[in-house]
Amino acid sequence: MIAKLLFASALVAITVTIHAAGLGMVLSHVSRSKVRLGRRFWPITWLLIRIAWFLIVFHVFEIVIWGLFFWWQKCLPDAASSFYFSGVSYATIGYGDVVLPKGWWLFGPAEGLTGILMCGLSTALFFAVLSKTIFLRIESE
Repeated sequence: MIAKLLFASALVAITVTIHAAGLGMVLSHVSRSKVRLGRRFWPITWLLIRIAWFLIVFHVFEIVIWGLFFWWQKCLPDAASSFYFSGVSYATIGYGDVVLPKGWWLFGPAEGLTGILMCGLSTALFFAVLSKTIFLRIESE
């Protein structure tokens, strides 16, 4: 049981590390962006689309890490079900059509909690970019 707790803790730490690095990359991209985000629709829309793409790639990479772990530990019958379960758990959808064996049940909620926190961080980044844009618009008036 202690080994499984350590594995779960390591997966959470890896996920957070990947996400922190990803957010850093996105922030770097946003800060280097030469787009003036004033009153025009397309510049901010295109920036948000690029941010969304980056964030989705990072989330998918995190899901793959968990899925590879489930596949490596033979928690599920094949790679497809491992990645599917990981995606459903990370996104907190929880269909229940694929479940982990009894000894591994802790990992579903751990991945779900981690996924919802990482999605929250991604949402916070969107909010920060939009807030800055709105603040700049108000300031320029």
